[in-house]
Amino acid sequence: MPVIDVQSDTAALPLTITAEFAAPVDRVWDVYANPRQLEKVWGPPDYPATFVEHDFQPGGRASYYMTAPDGQKFGGWWQFDSIDPTSSFSFTDGFADDDLQPVDNMPVSTNHYTFTATDTGTRTVYQSTFASADDLQKVLDMGVIEGASGAINQIDALLAA
Repeated sequence: MPVIDVQSDTAALPLTITAEFAAPVDRVWDVYANPRQLEKVWGPPDYPATFVEHDFQPGGRASYYMTAPDGQKFGGWWQFDSIDPTSSFSFTDGFADDDLQPVDNMPVSTNHYTFTATDTGTRTVYQSTFASADDLQKVLDMGVIEGASGAINQIDALLAA
C-alpha cells in the first residue's frame, strides 16, 4: 500500500498524507496532469470521479464529481495556484454543488503536493491546510483520511497497468 503516514493537527490545521510508489516521478506526476488517469484514482474506490474540466496550469481550474454506488453525485473544484512540473503543485480545493459551482458553507483547503525521487520510485507528500480547526474537524468527521488514503492506494494498480 502506498500510504505510509497520515498526520492531522487541528491546532496547526494541516492534514498530511505521505505515500511511496514504485514508479518514477514523471509517471506518478502524469496521474495528476492527465484527467483521464486522475479519474481512475481520485476519490474513494467505490466513488469513481469524472473530471469535467482540468486546466492544469497556474490560474487554471478543475471541476469534477464523484459518483456514489447509489448514483448520488458529489462535486468538487480546484483552482491551481502554482505548478512546478514533476516536482510540485499547489491548489485551492472545495466542495461544489450540482452545477459544479463552489458551495460557500463547506470547508475549503489550500493544498501542496510534492513529488520526490527515491531509490525505489517516488515519495509524494499531500498536504491540505484548512482555515479553521472546525473546517479540518468537519472533513475528518466526513472520513477524509479513509477516503483520501483509499484513493491514493489505487494509484499502484494504475501505475502497473
